[in-house]
Amino acid sequence: MSSNNSGAPLRLLVIVASTRPGRLGPAIADWFVRTATPDADRPDADRPGATPDGITVDVADLADIGLPLLDEPEHPASGSYLHEHTRRWSRRVAAADAFVVVTPEYNFGMPAVLKNALDFLYHEWAWKPVAFVSYGNTSAGTRSVQMAKQVVTTLKMMPIGATVALRIAESTRDGRVVASAALDRAARGVLVELSRVACALRPLRTGAGGNDATVGGPVEGLTLAEARPADLAELLVLQRCCWVQEAFANDTLDLPPLRETLDDLRASLSTWRLWCVRRNGRLVAAVRARTDERAWLIGRLMVAPDQAGNGIGSWLLAYAEGQAPAETTHCALFTGHRSTRNIRLYQRAGYTLSATADDTPDIVHLTKERQLTA
Repeated sequence: MSSNNSGAPLRLLVIVASTRPGRLGPAIADWFVRTATPDADRPDADRPGATPDGITVDVADLADIGLPLLDEPEHPASGSYLHEHTRRWSRRVAAADAFVVVTPEYNFGMPAVLKNALDFLYHEWAWKPVAFVSYGNTSAGTRSVQMAKQVVTTLKMMPIGATVALRIAESTRDGRVVASAALDRAARGVLVELSRVACALRPLRTGAGGNDATVGGPVEGLTLAEARPADLAELLVLQRCCWVQEAFANDTLDLPPLRETLDDLRASLSTWRLWCVRRNGRLVAAVRARTDERAWLIGRLMVAPDQAGNGIGSWLLAYAEGQAPAETTHCALFTGHRSTRNIRLYQRAGYTLSATADDTPDIVHLTKERQLTA
């Protein structure tokens, strides 16, 4: 989730958009970060803490990230991701407030690996500015930038005017950027403009409360945050509305979510992680999860009845799965044996029915192995 508090550091994601052997991209990205943000807190920096200007930097080398050609069965706009590599990329992009793309030019266009990385996601890119540092021969990579701009604007990103364009023969030597006062000024100018635009766009990424963060979801206007005590009364009402349908489906009112009190909910915050989703300020969905030995237990997945059918449930389930600690091996959940709609949703998400204890014949348990490969 991107930072939306006006006092929070600006989170900059620098994307290295070439993967071929012998590429210049990493050296140019390193030059840009060192020149434009000399005191930034980044993974390879020796000094902790953000700069006085409030910039933190993450460098994402697409060669290291290793995304395959787009392999998600659902449309990226759904926000429902099957593969862990997509979820990792989603979390990294969603955390950023702004982007700098370091890109070469291949045959008058941008590298295929950059287009693929953009196509994997949708909402995570929205309402964030992007700058380009290009490099090439005759055109210094500018035709790659023009092609990329057509794509990023469709993703609701805002390309800024300031750029850096390096001609390889003039600006690099022995695989490094040649020292140049003019290039250094251009790099710093890019960051200044990028920061101003990122701050101006923050209200478009901020929830009604001003502190929740917008997230990539299947519909516009969603914000997601871990539950706070102030959310619990509204959450209790939503929970009861949602489980009335389950009561009818399973022919019983004896369901824990219908018996739960406000004190019970408050106590659950000490043992469960609980996330609330709002749409334009209104609480419309929630889910909770916790570890149980090697399992990541997911529970109380709920979506307001009038919001059902928009993909919010599938998206929120995928989000909860993505929060599983590294030491867990599988996700687990349960639902009523007559809750056919829920069971179908979980099976579409890759869950399979597991053995049911004899003392809980009205409950079905489902599990899903976590994908732990890179």
